[in-house]
Amino acid sequence: MSTTASISNGYMRALVVDDHGLYRAGLSLLLRDECGFDEVKEAGSLDEAASVLGDEGAFNLALFDLFMPGMDGPECLSAMRWSKPETKFAVISASQDRRDIAAAIAAGLNGFIPKSLPDSDIAGAVRSILSSQIFVPNHVAQKSVVSATTPMSVARAAWPVQACTADASPDLTPRQRDVFEGVRRGLTNKEIARTLAIAEGTVKIHLAGLFAAFGVRNRTELAICQ
Repeated sequence: MSTTASISNGYMRALVVDDHGLYRAGLSLLLRDECGFDEVKEAGSLDEAASVLGDEGAFNLALFDLFMPGMDGPECLSAMRWSKPETKFAVISASQDRRDIAAAIAAGLNGFIPKSLPDSDIAGAVRSILSSQIFVPNHVAQKSVVSATTPMSVARAAWPVQACTADASPDLTPRQRDVFEGVRRGLTNKEIARTLAIAEGTVKIHLAGLFAAFGVRNRTELAICQ
């Protein structure tokens, strides 16, 4: 039975992405014990998360720390989210800044969970997200400063995305640079995957991130970026 089929029959999978191993382990245990997940994968950076998402099938939930290697803001997760529509994407962060929360929701994510919440409240937030609700902390929800329909421009105001110009190149993760170089060489997704020994799905996820980082719409525009 495939992973996707297993999920459709009630098998629950989650991905926890955080650069602190102890926190990852604790959150993984919480998801299993309190939220009913059958399997929880872990990753310590955005590149590693992209590889897991590209290589290991479908997930019900992916939780990302907001500040870790490779993370340039919720826009990165927005790109991943559109490449994995079956997965609920949310931030779990030490930040409670309204600008960070608004940016995450504006980027199309399914929620923003403060790490400072008690375990029972984190579990409740996860259950809300899995039931297709948008979760935000009470101090934000009461002020009604974000909503599921907040325009994307809010996220870009809080977390700037640098458009492609000859003298302005965004910071890329090592794997994004590898994929970017493959695009500039004219390689197909399959050829890039073979060259880097990664799954073709992983290449697609990195491409989505590159489009967002450079502010371009397709491979042709990306290929001429510097």
